[in-house]
Amino acid sequence: MATRPTSSAPSQRMLRVGEQVRAAITQVLQRGEVRDDLIEKTVISISEVRMSPDLKIATAFVTPLGVSDHAGVIAALNRNAKFIRGRLGPQLRQMKYMPEVRFRDDTSFDNYKKIDELLRSPEVRRDLDDGPDEDQ
Repeated sequence: MATRPTSSAPSQRMLRVGEQVRAAITQVLQRGEVRDDLIEKTVISISEVRMSPDLKIATAFVTPLGVSDHAGVIAALNRNAKFIRGRLGPQLRQMKYMPEVRFRDDTSFDNYKKIDELLRSPEVRRDLDDGPDEDQ
């Protein structure tokens, strides 16, 4: 009897479907199908879509570019989530169920910036400069 892995890592299927959903949402936003002033005038980057194991929930991580109030854009996207879900049909017609779409703010760029600042700090630079050359 085969057992299923209990890993929390996403399966290949979840990754593949997540990428298809990301591309479909991007197309809907690029075509300007969502009639919301805030969404229409904001450039929105979708960095990742994570699918639930049953593929019924798609969590899209978005970054509104050039806008200081990310929460307002995220709220507008979530208000229009049902409409966006309905517009995904033609691109995702192979799926048994159309996933419910949820939008979340992508904070990974902020995390990358903090790590970059730490690596460029004088203390870390000093440690990196002293490290491997001492052994030789």
